[in-house]
Amino acid sequence: MPYQFSGKTSQKFPIPKTMKAWVLGDPDNLSLVDKKVEMPNKAEVLVKIDAVAICATDLDVISHGPPAMIEGGLPFNKNFTPGHEYMGTVVALGPAVDEFQIGDRVTVEIHSGCGQCKRCRMGMYTSCHNYGEVNKGHRANGFTTDGGFKQYAVNNINTLIKVPDDMSDEEATLVVTAGTTMYGLTELGGLIAGESVVVIGPGPIGLLGVAVAKALGAGPVILIGTRDSRLEIGKKLGADYTLNVKNETDVVKAVKDIVGTKGTDYVVECAGTEQALNDAIMMTNRGGKICLAAFPHKPISINIPHMVINNIYMYGIRGEGKSATHRAMEFMKQKRFDASLVHTHTFNLDELPKALKYARERIDNAIKIVIKPWS
Repeated sequence: MPYQFSGKTSQKFPIPKTMKAWVLGDPDNLSLVDKKVEMPNKAEVLVKIDAVAICATDLDVISHGPPAMIEGGLPFNKNFTPGHEYMGTVVALGPAVDEFQIGDRVTVEIHSGCGQCKRCRMGMYTSCHNYGEVNKGHRANGFTTDGGFKQYAVNNINTLIKVPDDMSDEEATLVVTAGTTMYGLTELGGLIAGESVVVIGPGPIGLLGVAVAKALGAGPVILIGTRDSRLEIGKKLGADYTLNVKNETDVVKAVKDIVGTKGTDYVVECAGTEQALNDAIMMTNRGGKICLAAFPHKPISINIPHMVINNIYMYGIRGEGKSATHRAMEFMKQKRFDASLVHTHTFNLDELPKALKYARERIDNAIKIVIKPWS
């Protein structure tokens, strides 16, 4: 029997029966089509998407297919809409939803866990044991279920964070990016005030990793990369020192020259290369911790003996777990850092292929590109 909507709508926000949406037919084959606008069920709201950012992971999904469908052996959905970093306006409430009101501006977390497995009960919903199993309640926008390269999306209330009036749509799309590094630093222990932190890789996650680390009181904060333009943005976001590996004969020694010969307390590794990972290991002090925030594209070799001998801890993170986005939003509301510094370009929804090209080829020094569905 078809679902009969029994929630709330408003004449102020008329809801069409269909919307424009980009769908991925085969890898690298995107088409702009009309899709039905679904209505929210219990514990859900309908969000009119006002802005969606492009993430490097979106490029992987578009070129290789959604990871949960490939790695998990699930069938490839020929009507799948990518995009996972979006914000918008609540335009319909599911039955009994009173946590939000129609008209609220919200930013949306990627993951809604099943709520019943061991990890979800621990708050680790990005590590849900039912990952990819929609019939058990798990959703990962743009990975296992439709994402945000469209005009409307149904979202669980657990994934929503209210956006303050003075925050732009573009900045609001970056809360999840900041939340990812907040999650990583939380998993490393969270108590980093006065501790040294190295961030390797000045992409959006790395740059906001610098900002979050500095907001948490870390010092010194060192950013390592290969592009001077991005390193300069890192300085504006709080990096005390920047190192361009092209100018360093030994980047590990360069870090130790700053923090001392014992090495740094923490490393947030956002490059995902074999060299960067081994540099991270060798620059970390005994008992120090490394957060793996990047996705290497193939198995790599790392110096495990050195890690074991020196009691170095390594943590892999996925996404924005343990409500880290809420903490990141609080920093952004307090103006502890200006996340909008990583936003470089804006395109309309019908220009998505062009926007993806800019992101993939880093045209015009593109860092974070935002899609605005409305011209």
